[in-house]
Amino acid sequence: MTQTAAITEAITSLTDAHTRFGLARIEDEQFFPEWSEELPKITEAEKTSLDVLRRRYLYHRGEGDLLEGTVMLWVVSPLLAVAGFYDPPFKIAAESSVELVLNDGEEVLRGRIDVLVLQNQLWVIVLESKKTTLSVWSALPQALAYLMANPHPDKPVFAILTNGDDILFIKLTQTPTPRYDLSRVFALFTSAREVYEILQILKGIGQAIAPVL
Repeated sequence: MTQTAAITEAITSLTDAHTRFGLARIEDEQFFPEWSEELPKITEAEKTSLDVLRRRYLYHRGEGDLLEGTVMLWVVSPLLAVAGFYDPPFKIAAESSVELVLNDGEEVLRGRIDVLVLQNQLWVIVLESKKTTLSVWSALPQALAYLMANPHPDKPVFAILTNGDDILFIKLTQTPTPRYDLSRVFALFTSAREVYEILQILKGIGQAIAPVL
């Protein structure tokens, strides 16, 4: 009999993600160069847009913890817009369901991704806690499970994991074996330069995945 569970309930630790999916972290700069090497330049106009984004976020964050929807409104959506993901050749799908079938069909794990970009190759995951105070690391196991549900396992998949204050980038591949690596954590509170680098990484990922269209 098939058992069905939510990804957030079934995968609660990195050990769970590693053992259930045979995942291993590869700490190799050559595996995930998109976040650190030869980043695209950004224009002064883009910097101005990012300055406005950061100023607005800090203003609203000053009132206290932000809900998930507010993080989407003040951080994620503007970043995707400035990075060009709302324009051709990219496609956006919101609140998309994902499903993982394990143990020869005996177990099914289900979840929901906040935003999918470009045929499942860039996924945006905002913390489910509804609180900006929860660390991005706490959602990493579930994020890896979502990425393993990529219906195109022959292609690398990227993710942005954020609670608003912090942003973490993930890259995962499934061939020849499931592997992933992480960027450092970028913090909007630290400086405007952090937001500039976030945009550069998004543009770099966009350049990496756009040729598959």
